[in-house]
Amino acid sequence: MNSDRQSNDHPPGDDDSRSAYARGLDKITEVYAGDVATIPEGTMAFYDVMLRSLFAEVWDRELLTIRDRRLLLIGSIATHGQADTFVVQARAALKRDELTPDELRECLIMLAPYSGYPKVAGLVAPLEEVIDDHLRNPSEEA
Repeated sequence: MNSDRQSNDHPPGDDDSRSAYARGLDKITEVYAGDVATIPEGTMAFYDVMLRSLFAEVWDRELLTIRDRRLLLIGSIATHGQADTFVVQARAALKRDELTPDELRECLIMLAPYSGYPKVAGLVAPLEEVIDDHLRNPSEEA
């Protein structure tokens, strides 16, 4: 490990003195292209912790891109067969131009033998709905 890096992977001398909550709020907005509703700090403890730890610390690290992280997450989601969460990730990947419709379809083909056909099969129809919506209503650049 490079000792010149801080624990959150920001370069030394990074002057981002904003709170972890504020950094997390910026990152969740970036990751989900503004499609995730945000609530004021202090409204819900679970949300506060998620923004401070998951988004300010984990998603904000520099060694993997958001696209890389999203691909890992898609694999994990497929293993659990979580269609609702998969839809959120697929929509964000399309909106941010991280993955094409064909690349998302290929992800499911690749994941099926590893995650289980029944679990991944349950993601095919929701993915096609997301793709159809994306093609009918192309969003502005994120």
